[in-house]
Amino acid sequence: MKFVQTVHRGARMLLLASVFPALGSIAVLGVTAATPAAAADLGDRGYSKVPAIVARGYDWSGFYIGANAGWGSSHDTWSVDQTGADAGSHSSTGAVAGGQLGYRWQAGALVFGLEAQGNWADLKGSHVLNEDGTNAHSTLNAFGLFTGQVGYAWNNTLLYAKGGAAVTRTKYEVTYPGGADVSGNQTRWGAAVGAGLEYGFAPNWSVGVEYNHIFAKRFSTSFYDSAGFTDPDKVARVGGDSDLVTARLNYRWGGATSAKY
Repeated sequence: MKFVQTVHRGARMLLLASVFPALGSIAVLGVTAATPAAAADLGDRGYSKVPAIVARGYDWSGFYIGANAGWGSSHDTWSVDQTGADAGSHSSTGAVAGGQLGYRWQAGALVFGLEAQGNWADLKGSHVLNEDGTNAHSTLNAFGLFTGQVGYAWNNTLLYAKGGAAVTRTKYEVTYPGGADVSGNQTRWGAAVGAGLEYGFAPNWSVGVEYNHIFAKRFSTSFYDSAGFTDPDKVARVGGDSDLVTARLNYRWGGATSAKY
């Protein structure tokens, strides 16, 4: 009886030993088969892309208003109106300050604009007319510029040229020995050209430096005494060009920045 039980136990052990290796092989095969499927399943899933880096490009478009201040020089050449005889010349120099209002629009790197500028000025100069102490004086006390602009922008740096019309207000004066004097005021139109460099240091703020040259033809002016009287002898031909250099500060409404991908 014990022999029979022993035989049965041995048979069961042999059966289990043969079954477990088979199960192990099946498990290995199952894992191997499942691995490519899992990989394929992972491959089908879409990966989230890293957001594109956004570069901010400076936009010069829009209306702007600003202030300017600097220095100027105006050259005056005098002659006797009746005879054309040379009466000498001088340069009038001094400070200028004022404001500007304009509009710009940008197309790619090109920037176009229109601007009106008005300035107070104190450009004074004089020279000796006669050895007896008679002197000629001139003071450019105001000017205006009405110009168009075209420029090229490197992001927040703008280089531009400008041109258009100019108007000046100048006082001419002759002083005589003993304190007597005659004077005349003239408002004259001419042409202007210039160039500037501007830098945007904030979305709507920019600073710059600008040069302008005003072309002014010489003209005849009458001089009046303190009582408002003149005579044909008190007429001279005067005038000349002006050069201006100013620093500028502008505030702009408009484009500020635009996204570039």
